[in-house]
Amino acid sequence: MEKYTIPAVRMALVTLVVLGLLYPLAVTGIAQLTMPVKANGSLVSSGGAVVGSVLIGQKFTQAKYFHGRPSAAGEGGYDAQASGASNLAPTSKALLGAVTKQVGNAKRDFKLLPGSVPVDMVTASGSGLDPDITPANAYAQVDAVAGARGMTAEAVRRIVDENLIHRQLGFLGEPRVNVLVVNMALDAAK
Repeated sequence: MEKYTIPAVRMALVTLVVLGLLYPLAVTGIAQLTMPVKANGSLVSSGGAVVGSVLIGQKFTQAKYFHGRPSAAGEGGYDAQASGASNLAPTSKALLGAVTKQVGNAKRDFKLLPGSVPVDMVTASGSGLDPDITPANAYAQVDAVAGARGMTAEAVRRIVDENLIHRQLGFLGEPRVNVLVVNMALDAAK
């Protein structure tokens, strides 16, 4: 029995040290050297304080800010510890009610006409923490944000255009606007 136990324990210890200690340290070290911002969570600072991450959506409620997608993460939404979708089926009455309410809010808050409300303005993402909105969603909010800030719609639209994230390599992904980044750009422009 000892003939098998001692090698097994040795192998377990070697595996633990190599895969549980050395490999994670090596990967962390390489990440810190090659891409430190991403390795540390893509955090964004303002005035010396961390205000968020470009990877995790936040709830913006003031009229002077662009609003992100609705969130189903946690009870109040945007809870990074409860990331997840609502898991409501497309035929769910609860989903229809939530989307109908969001459409009403969008029409009221952004003075949008029926049929002109972008889908991502009224539906949550799979994680509930999507930090980006479509350009259509951003442009639909321009007039309201401009009015709340006392800026021209053209000036706000220019800030959106400057912060538009294009497809990677020209064909990967969809064009999008990071809500935190564009809101910080608006604050800096004022």
